[in-house]
Amino acid sequence: MRRIVLTGFRGTGKSEVGKILARLLNLPLLDTDQLVEQKTGRSIPSIFHEDGEERFRAEERAVIASLPPGNAIISTGGGAILDPKNMEHLRRESIVILLTAGIDAIEPRLARAPRPALTSLPLREEIATLLDQRRQHYSASADLCIDTSETTPQEAGEKILHFLREGVPNVAQRTKALAFFRTGRIPPRALHQLEEVLTGAGRDPQTRIMGVAGYPCAHSKSPALFNGLFEQYGLNYHYTWFEDPAISRIMEVARDVDAKGLSVTIPFKADVMEYVDEVDEHAARPIGTVNTVVFSCGTAVGYNTDWLGVRKPLIHLKGAKAVLLGAGGVAAAAAYALVDLDMDVTILNRTPAKAKILADRFGCKFADWDAFDAIKPDLVVNTTPLGMEPDTRSPLKDAQILPGMTIYDLVYTPPETPLIQAARKKGCPTILGTEMFIHQAREQFYLNFGIDVPDAIIRELVA
Repeated sequence: MRRIVLTGFRGTGKSEVGKILARLLNLPLLDTDQLVEQKTGRSIPSIFHEDGEERFRAEERAVIASLPPGNAIISTGGGAILDPKNMEHLRRESIVILLTAGIDAIEPRLARAPRPALTSLPLREEIATLLDQRRQHYSASADLCIDTSETTPQEAGEKILHFLREGVPNVAQRTKALAFFRTGRIPPRALHQLEEVLTGAGRDPQTRIMGVAGYPCAHSKSPALFNGLFEQYGLNYHYTWFEDPAISRIMEVARDVDAKGLSVTIPFKADVMEYVDEVDEHAARPIGTVNTVVFSCGTAVGYNTDWLGVRKPLIHLKGAKAVLLGAGGVAAAAAYALVDLDMDVTILNRTPAKAKILADRFGCKFADWDAFDAIKPDLVVNTTPLGMEPDTRSPLKDAQILPGMTIYDLVYTPPETPLIQAARKKGCPTILGTEMFIHQAREQFYLNFGIDVPDAIIRELVA
């Protein structure tokens, strides 16, 4: 048995559903709002009115950090999920249930039991605004979603109990998914673990699946990283490889097993957009690719975290003159990152027409590959597959690498590519492709779980 944590907007029924679960499971009910009032000796309206929301959030954070680790029903305030530290504490060894409801259901409930206003907007507009602002955070908090718009607290409690006993995917779905996984190149030991998770005699129905989607993707480091993070943060998840030549098949299986999320790699970053319900604004335009899919409450949302993985190690080079090698899917994310850092960007590609298309999209310059020597950039970002095993050629000749150039090679297999090795011989600052992997994976984990992992933890797991 794990702790059961209820999250959701005000008026979705957390308190009432919590009372029912506490009675049905014979567990204590801990309401974080009530605990704040007990700790401070003041009502929540009083805290908001006299000290503001920031003071309330600090008290809420302290209460959540001090929650006992044993089995209990935890009912949280509507904004608790906004704080990554709260999510770190609430998610550990817990099942998090997100209660949702439509505005037409929430508005009359709040009108009957008013709470402090969080904006200056009329009630209905405030609800709509906050739901929109918090949507991604609520999705990240959810192991299971229950819509309480037309569901009584008793019915919601019974649905949660069914999930605890049975999980979401049925036997047929799990058996079908296992047949799919057996066609991929999952290592034997990992495949055995997956078999136990899906159909083993002692399987935990609450364990959920995530994975990397690609073809091929057996080389991906994501399973080792994410499974390490699950252990680190006490999350009941298992991460594996979704390897298949058809992204449609991968998405079908992901939905069948009630996957929490997918990390999408080549060659599906553009194709997967057809199979998600919504696309984040950065992924939709102008990048045009998705490398992260989050499934929550029956909806699949596509994001792009590659551009953040490119951007973070380059913040200190804002405004630099940059050459971007390549014009593929990763190049689009890289171009977006470089332009966001106000860099003077020139895109080079063996096929100049492709470089022009990408340059026009981002307002950059483009040129033939042979124009590199005349540009003399401060920064070179390689997005081509050159250097990736088995094709370990460098995209640049040694003579083209000049002292003082920063070389960022997005290829991370092997970690030190021929381009990186040549740059280091010239004394150039270098950034390994593992940096992009680390930073984009950190953002992926945040999108899926609301937990902000320190870089040091990811580096240790990737090493």
